[in-house]
Amino acid sequence: MVIKQLYVAVCMVTLVVVSAACTNINIYERTEYFPTHTWADSVKPSFTFNITDTTQPYNLYIVLRHTDAYHFNNMWVNVTTKAPQGKPETQMLELPLATNANGWLAKGMDDIFEHRIRINQYPVNLKLGTYQFTLQHTMRENPLTNVLNAGIRVERVQ
Repeated sequence: MVIKQLYVAVCMVTLVVVSAACTNINIYERTEYFPTHTWADSVKPSFTFNITDTTQPYNLYIVLRHTDAYHFNNMWVNVTTKAPQGKPETQMLELPLATNANGWLAKGMDDIFEHRIRINQYPVNLKLGTYQFTLQHTMRENPLTNVLNAGIRVERVQ
């Protein structure tokens, strides 16, 4: 009887520890799906989220999913950020997706690859309030083929 109670107690403690270790630190992650697997430069996915904790720094990522048939090693994207009580600011980013020697710089399953590319060099402190991010590809090919999703991920740094 005592062994059974000890076993149950150990299982409960293990469950609590495993649950605590698996806590998700992402604050926000959304992507827009492109049903025809093409991203026209006129399509500008927009993502809005609220920051309620200003005590922790954050990392910001662009999330991209594409097929193995995507025929560039990179992607140029305009990222427009509107902070609370701020004016929209746009920055053009080159997102490396592959190297000639090693192939795709992402996790893949079958012929689909997902990139989470950090867009801030160091963790940033965000203000309290609503943020809006808008993405627009600026590649010469339009529409950009073999692109499945584009989005934003925000993670709290711990």
